[in-house]
Amino acid sequence: MLILSKEPFDPKPILASLPLLPGVYRYFDAAGNVLYVGKAKQLKKRVSSYFQKTNISPRIRMMVSHIARIETTVVRSEAEALLLENNLIKSLKPRYNILFRDDKSYPYIVLTGHQYPRLTYFRGTPNKQHQYFGPYPNAQAAKESSQLLQKIFRIRTCEDSVFSNRARPCLLHQIGRCTAPCVDLVSAEIYQADIRNAVLLLNGRHQEVEQKLRDAMERAAEAQHYEQAAVLRDQMRDLHVVQQKQFVESTGNTTDADIIAVMQLSDAVCVNLAMMRGGRHLGDKSFFPEHADGLALTEVVEAFIAQHYLSRSVPAVLLVNVGFEDATLAEILSEQAGHAVRIAQPVTGERKQWLTMAEKNALLALQQRKMQQGGQQLRLDTLRELVGLPDLNRIECFDISHTMGEATQASCVVYENLDMRSAQYRRYNISDITPGDDYAAMRQALTRRYEKLAAGEGARPDLILIDGGLGQLHIAMEVMAELGLNDMPLVGVAKGAERKVGMEQLIFPDKEAIRLPSDNPALHLIQQVRDEAHRFAITGHRAKRGKARMVSSLAEISGVGDKRRRNLLTHFGGLREVQQASVEQLCQVDGISLALAEKIYQQLH
Repeated sequence: MLILSKEPFDPKPILASLPLLPGVYRYFDAAGNVLYVGKAKQLKKRVSSYFQKTNISPRIRMMVSHIARIETTVVRSEAEALLLENNLIKSLKPRYNILFRDDKSYPYIVLTGHQYPRLTYFRGTPNKQHQYFGPYPNAQAAKESSQLLQKIFRIRTCEDSVFSNRARPCLLHQIGRCTAPCVDLVSAEIYQADIRNAVLLLNGRHQEVEQKLRDAMERAAEAQHYEQAAVLRDQMRDLHVVQQKQFVESTGNTTDADIIAVMQLSDAVCVNLAMMRGGRHLGDKSFFPEHADGLALTEVVEAFIAQHYLSRSVPAVLLVNVGFEDATLAEILSEQAGHAVRIAQPVTGERKQWLTMAEKNALLALQQRKMQQGGQQLRLDTLRELVGLPDLNRIECFDISHTMGEATQASCVVYENLDMRSAQYRRYNISDITPGDDYAAMRQALTRRYEKLAAGEGARPDLILIDGGLGQLHIAMEVMAELGLNDMPLVGVAKGAERKVGMEQLIFPDKEAIRLPSDNPALHLIQQVRDEAHRFAITGHRAKRGKARMVSSLAEISGVGDKRRRNLLTHFGGLREVQQASVEQLCQVDGISLALAEKIYQQLH
């Protein structure tokens, strides 16, 4: 249902038409910008509460003063309202809603379902044929645990295509990190025993693993298999190292739980999420919500749980450090997860210690962020003064990357609100230009980026940095003139004659180029943004170049078209593995005859 308002905004007719049904409401300002998205058990009562003259906060009063239009959607239940609200908040990013950066996926440790399972790191949708452990709060925590497991149990980590084509042990076997099942240097029985112990360890059953290793060591020693006994002894020693690395060790409570602590320092808020799985502490991660100024910490936690868990797996227990009264959220999470989910507060004993730890980490993250932002604020203020833009907040920077004209890519990175905004980065594949023509590449990237802005779409930057000299800057000026954006501030960043860091020249359209001292805060900010644009461009370029070279080397072989090329790469996992394959192995690929396999082998060797 769409409800339009007239100036001045009068809520009474709208409130009178709203039903006493669950749903979602959206407030818009006169320009059509979404102000707020909310859910309601009864739309009429909930929306009406915003227009009371008393008992509303200054923040809500400010928001209500900007409302020019209301949209509502009726749903079947409060659970549906919560799900719709969460989706709309993530897509619309309203000005007055609490917003958390949406991490698309969390990393897992995986043991594959092969005869000789592979230990690997994974992000994405789980596959039922494999065993998944986690999630881990960050990639570093997952990779560190994976490396420790590999060190203890020497489980293979290689790709299947490499595993099936090995003729001799790899370097990992030589340094004691793999038992080399690829060349049958370990029996399936012993390898599976290591897998079972790894699973027990990942599930937090340290004592059981230690007892199994001790028993096996004693049996090997009694049978005078001293070499095997020494291996088991080393595994026990490494296991103790793993136990010492745990930040928290449970005294027997192995229920999976997430610990959620919200803390405030001045006007900044942080939510620290710590993950406990099988009694083991997997690590933590800090989140800094946007638009949380002046809100109660309970509201922040409720928003975090809704935005964080409604689109991913949730453990059986969520421990929070503030009062939590919304029972509906726990019911919805339980229904989604397929098991009971309890949101617990207050807690005692061991769990209270977990919460205390999370609170300390949240405060530490706030202090570190405050120090970083202080430095960033100094950099930004100095740059504002340098370029004469007192309201400078958003910077966009462009860079071009290629190798002798091959696989040209342009990058655009965004700096806003004292931080790099990676979600707003963009890459542009450059085509239909003379290879190596940086000016044409810059023209194409800028045109594609800002023609939408000229049409009224997208966020307007306060400053555009062009990585290059006077020639690139002139191209940018021409593009802006063609698009009718002549007032857009532009600055070129040239590396200087010696191309050394700290010797950059800043080139302006309307005044002489300048070179700032190497310790100038404005220069440090420009270098930070420019270096990020360069990193983002060259990463995309290398990926594009590698893909093009991989495809082209097979495409040059007569008889290998797109379909056969895809079959080869899919079967072996990559060009490198295709190159390592024998004629007999190539024949096993769909569509590859013996004659064609021999031709492919000869072309690649």
